[in-house]
Amino acid sequence: MQPQLNYPQALTAKYQPRTLADFIGLEKPKRILAKFAANPYPHSFLFVGPSGTGKTTMALALAKQLEAEVIHIPSQHCTVSDVEDAIRRCWYVPMTPGGFHLVLIDEADQMTEKAQLLFLSKLDATARPPQTIFTFTCNETEKLEPRFLSRCLRVEFSSYGLATDAAAFLANVWQQEAPNVEQPNFEKLIKESRNNLRDALTRLESELLAA
Repeated sequence: MQPQLNYPQALTAKYQPRTLADFIGLEKPKRILAKFAANPYPHSFLFVGPSGTGKTTMALALAKQLEAEVIHIPSQHCTVSDVEDAIRRCWYVPMTPGGFHLVLIDEADQMTEKAQLLFLSKLDATARPPQTIFTFTCNETEKLEPRFLSRCLRVEFSSYGLATDAAAFLANVWQQEAPNVEQPNFEKLIKESRNNLRDALTRLESELLAA
């Protein structure tokens, strides 16, 4: 019997967390950001951890919870001109009801040296644009200056202890997508993905299509 695949998009998109509470594991980051969202103020965060642990997705979930206007600088695009454009936009009143801008900079450790130096001044209270939350993500911090690191609140993302919850999550996804089809070994999928949930979902989709 062929499985009835009823999803209209890739599993990684369909099951992407939308709120802070939706994330698997990551209890400490969720607590930090939930408390911050309850009483937000201009700040700078640095989300540090391996690829696939949900750093960018959690930043977007925070923005959604705050009803903030997102200004996203993608990976490999953080140049001086990109930073200047983002900062300029932050001086305007946000178009969203939350009253905040959230500037998301992916893979901040890959930004140009000049862009990093520019951020050093903009993260200070005297030069910071109003009602703006900066959220930087990176896999490691070796390329970031100590002065930059000192201006950010570091939030650690880890896949440690994720395996059991992640396997249960994959089982739930399988039940929703193909309830009448023999299940794969979810624990094995998580192990082969090295606790990278995004990779595990991609592997699960392959199993669904091959069933």
